[in-house]
Amino acid sequence: MTLLKEQLVLYPSPATPRELVNRTSTFVDNMRLPVHRWFRYSAGFSAQWVKEIISAAKKDSSVTVFDPFAGSGTTLLAAQECGVPSWGVEAHPFVVRIARAKLLWHEDAEGFFDFAQELLNKAQRDGGSQEGYSSLIQRCYPENILVDLDAIRRAWLSAADGSPASELSWLALTSSLRDCSPVGTSQMELIQPKKRKQNFVPPFDAFSSRTSLMLKDMRLFQNVVRYVEAGISKADARLSNCIDDSSISLVITSPPYVNNFDYADATRLEMTFWGEIDGWGELQHKVRQYLIRSCSQHMSSQNEGLDGLLDQTVSVPIVTELRSACERLAKERLLHGGKKNYHLMVAAYFSDMAKVWLTLRRVCTRASRVCFVIGDSAPYGVYLPVHKWLGELALAAGFKSYEFEKTRDRNTKWKNRKHRVPLCEGRLWVEG
Repeated sequence: MTLLKEQLVLYPSPATPRELVNRTSTFVDNMRLPVHRWFRYSAGFSAQWVKEIISAAKKDSSVTVFDPFAGSGTTLLAAQECGVPSWGVEAHPFVVRIARAKLLWHEDAEGFFDFAQELLNKAQRDGGSQEGYSSLIQRCYPENILVDLDAIRRAWLSAADGSPASELSWLALTSSLRDCSPVGTSQMELIQPKKRKQNFVPPFDAFSSRTSLMLKDMRLFQNVVRYVEAGISKADARLSNCIDDSSISLVITSPPYVNNFDYADATRLEMTFWGEIDGWGELQHKVRQYLIRSCSQHMSSQNEGLDGLLDQTVSVPIVTELRSACERLAKERLLHGGKKNYHLMVAAYFSDMAKVWLTLRRVCTRASRVCFVIGDSAPYGVYLPVHKWLGELALAAGFKSYEFEKTRDRNTKWKNRKHRVPLCEGRLWVEG
């Protein structure tokens, strides 16, 4: 089957060209797409757009795709749909597991579904308990809902064997957790037990619906997509030691935005439910220490000062502008109640991203192309030209040129905003 026919099947409701441009950097459309929709991970971008980029690159030469911030696997899945090999690294251990489970779409679909049905039958027969769960979980689920979720969890634990069916069933329960909660459980950092929502699904129904959806998607993908290798490793994008030198021709990714979003916190509900963390405080050593330093929480336990961060040689190409912005932030923070360490966060972020560019220079061929979906930022109202500084760091690492393509304006609706600095989002294209 040709790629065009695949797109007609897998993407039944394509947006208009204008909508595609504006929605490149959002994950929302992915929630209508087979396999991509198995887990709602908000730190993502359009899978359909990724397919378009890969398909265009295939016309000129063979392609090997790399995503240094692979997240839940959008780029890797899109590359498989296009029939090209791909590799990704992701530093968040829980998100890596989610991506690996999604990449099991080619395994025995009926075997997975039978495995999941046996779990559900056991859960309904044996029941569960609300005992032993943290206060966060207790506040997010009424007793009857938590007891049923625990029943499925216990059934899975009794049968877990690391098989594809087991891991897919783990993902089915994991991705059902927020559907079952009657309180606010937004992935954008906020878990609000006092906020009520009207629509939520009983756990047994949610798990059953999720496994049926996954079965349907697996059958569809297996009918229209020719399987090609896609691998993801738990690794640091600043090193990517698992990727061979000069092996990558196309990089498509969206690095963390320097906007104080705590990516470590995005799966706190799920990690707490599974007992991987006891509370928010454990995120620092379980997750956050491995991530690009893009939020002020990264800096709360670090003793490194501003001069030390700025004096790192990898930041030399932009150090004058960066120092000026960080010094303004150091003064501005004293005027705000939170006094957040944005000045340290910003310096650390660009130091980290400079290392990412050096690693990309090592793994990419001299004829490679890199695309970063990125947005600028203005912590405490101090504007940071993120795309320009990242482009300059790419040149310093040895790439030939860069160009920024704006796709949409941000921060244009001023209600409840902390500052009124116009921001934008777009694609940073880097050549060679």
